[in-house]
Amino acid sequence: MDQNARTALSVSGVVVGMVAMSFAAVPLYRAFCQVTGWGGTTQVAEQYADRVLDREVTVRFDASRAKGIPWEFKPAQVSQTLRIGESGLAFYEATNMSDEPIIGSATFNVQPAKAGQYFMKVDCFCFEEQLLQPGETMLMPVTYFIDPDLDDERNLDEVREITLSYTFYRNEDAEKREGLNAERYASR
Repeated sequence: MDQNARTALSVSGVVVGMVAMSFAAVPLYRAFCQVTGWGGTTQVAEQYADRVLDREVTVRFDASRAKGIPWEFKPAQVSQTLRIGESGLAFYEATNMSDEPIIGSATFNVQPAKAGQYFMKVDCFCFEEQLLQPGETMLMPVTYFIDPDLDDERNLDEVREITLSYTFYRNEDAEKREGLNAERYASR
């Protein structure tokens, strides 16, 4: 193999590696954020807090939709005030405004981001894909609490308000997997 062929092969290998890494970056970043709470990513709890403190925190709820999902999506309540460690139950409402079934998935974060690792979700609609039929409205719950360990962190003493945000996006991969809206994907 001559020098030019080796160089071309090496460059091709680097390009293939870079493309592979670009596809792996999003799932790796998401996994990192979910494990560490970095970037406002909330945590999943298997049980409720073992103690409830007197300190109160107001949780505000926010909702948005990604481009391409014909849903209305909003929180059913503006905010809730609860004591740290106390469990809360909030609802979000989604309506499919289209004439076809749509599968959506929700991403989430918390602001301020430094509180993300202390925002614990016990159960959430965001853990699963959501299928809404044409015109269907669904009320979706999230059960959560603020980890009492937040109170032990000096750099979080000023946190009295946390915003929980969800963004729904259309999950085209799930729609294809379920055989929904075949005509929509046939032309692609």
